[in-house]
Amino acid sequence: MVKIDGGTSDSEREFNNEDELLLDPYETQRITVQDTTECIKARYIMALMGFLGFANVYAMRVNLSVAIVAMVNNTAIPKSNSSNFSDVCPVEYSNATELQPDGEFVWDESTQGIILGSFFYGYVLTQIPGGRLAELYGAKLVFGLGVLITGILTIISPFAARLGTSFFIFIRVLEGLGEGVTFPSMHVMLARWIPPLERSKFASYVYAGANFGTMISMPLAGYLCSLEFLGGWPLSFYLFGGLGVIWFLAWFFLVFDTPSSHPRISAEERNYIISQVGESHLMARRSIPWKHILTSVPMWAILVTQCGMSWAFYTQLTELPTYMKNVLNFDITQNSMLSTLPYVTGWVLGVAFSHIADWLIEKGFLSVLNSYKVFNSLAAVVPSAGLVAIAWVGCDRLAIILLLAITGAFGGATYAGNQMNHITLSPHYAGTMYGITNAASNTCGFLAPFAIGLIIKGNDTLTQWRKVFYIAAAVNVIGNIFYIVFASATEQPWSKEITNNTKEEKENNTPGLIQ
Repeated sequence: MVKIDGGTSDSEREFNNEDELLLDPYETQRITVQDTTECIKARYIMALMGFLGFANVYAMRVNLSVAIVAMVNNTAIPKSNSSNFSDVCPVEYSNATELQPDGEFVWDESTQGIILGSFFYGYVLTQIPGGRLAELYGAKLVFGLGVLITGILTIISPFAARLGTSFFIFIRVLEGLGEGVTFPSMHVMLARWIPPLERSKFASYVYAGANFGTMISMPLAGYLCSLEFLGGWPLSFYLFGGLGVIWFLAWFFLVFDTPSSHPRISAEERNYIISQVGESHLMARRSIPWKHILTSVPMWAILVTQCGMSWAFYTQLTELPTYMKNVLNFDITQNSMLSTLPYVTGWVLGVAFSHIADWLIEKGFLSVLNSYKVFNSLAAVVPSAGLVAIAWVGCDRLAIILLLAITGAFGGATYAGNQMNHITLSPHYAGTMYGITNAASNTCGFLAPFAIGLIIKGNDTLTQWRKVFYIAAAVNVIGNIFYIVFASATEQPWSKEITNNTKEEKENNTPGLIQ
């Protein structure tokens, strides 16, 4: 059943032809469409597959952070003469799993930083093209191929590493190119499939796949590295790469670019979604207003806070396993298990925060803009305080475990923070805008490991690592302050102009809204 209410009239018209497209999102009248289908809704299937897709890409991205601990022959690496072994935690847990024997690669801290960061050399390059290609040719194809290509490259990674360090770095760069399209293309998918009042919630469902994939892959990779079969560490590359290929087959069959192109969606759900988000893909071939986008202060606010969060995130993601092994003296199995804590709590609380944010907006307790600022601050300030605390608790392993859980939990608030802000600024170019901000922020993916390698310089001590955590916390907080001052949740004038032009075109070319 579809109901249309006039803007000032009390009259109500009802239409029973469910298959007819009745609604125009650019009309000034208030439109209400009942979403009453009882079967599993198409947008939930899309969200589930997106969740699993991000679980796959993050499993393929972060398994190296654990595997590299088993891959490297630490005894063959010269240590700095300035190393202070009294500034490293004593070995505890006498009943712990035996320490993993030294690996087959002689990579010092600097080389490890380059290898861990090489993924992001490629990752930043395909962010903007990924968003634009998704707008032009469909997010389904772009997102799917990004995961598939990364899966294939992950499978061949062990062979690449044994061929040589340079070849391994090259493969990691190519993996980054493949994964670089995933976030901006998914932003396009969300803009076309999810009504505005559901976006925080659905974004948390989909993007929480990153946390889920990380929390599953880290302990599993640690376990696989402890095995002798096929050398142990290569198994994590074979497993996660293979899962990425299998996921692609399901994605291609179950997911479609828009509600109107989905052959199995119900008429009620299709009309409901289109009434709320419009047919935004019809405007995708318009030229991009680059000048307006790049000079938009609210977009720069998103970019700056994402850069701050990414620096802290990648410090934790890529370097925490190394800190736990070399300073805290956890073995490979304990290391991988504890490294997952921030992602477990981030996954659970990220979904909870997004539900709370949607509820607060719906009830009128917070405006959309204030909701963005409040939850973005939670996602930046609390984890930064946690990193500083980790730096000061030293060898108190229990305290570190609790702090990791807290930092991850509040980091999940970012889904209700800046993540959906691009769509409110311009629903037409959300993918391109997300590509710009994500490309900039993910430069931290290689800058952070590189900077950490320069700070540590083979001198893995609590004092040196405190500097690492202080820098990450400061960058994160400064980025959030910039966001609070300059963020906006209003569609920008240059985007509204496109909306109005499209409305006029539709009015001139369409004899009537309802035939």
